[in-house]
Amino acid sequence: MSASDWTEFTARTNARMAKLRKEMPETAAAFAGLAKSAIAPGTLDSKTKELIALAVGITARCDGCLAFHTKAAKKHGATREEIIETIAVALYMGGGPSMIYGAEALDAFDSLD
Repeated sequence: MSASDWTEFTARTNARMAKLRKEMPETAAAFAGLAKSAIAPGTLDSKTKELIALAVGITARCDGCLAFHTKAAKKHGATREEIIETIAVALYMGGGPSMIYGAEALDAFDSLD
């Protein structure tokens, strides 16, 4: 995907998620609380936690995870080199399919602000 494709994909996914959150507000609020708590800095900083989430997203083959966690990792100061090392760990854990999704994750990182 190009930068505009990743940006459009993220916007479209956000819109769909907003509709879903309206349909199940209590569950959505609980999930948002879980996400906020899980990514909050603790022994591991937020950047490291986003990189872990990205690696899981790569191995799970989740396009939305690639978009949202590369963007969040970048927001928390992740470098391109850190993204590449994260992809390498995901590849180690997920095999060939992770290589393909790792390439997609790097493209998302390069494309998204």
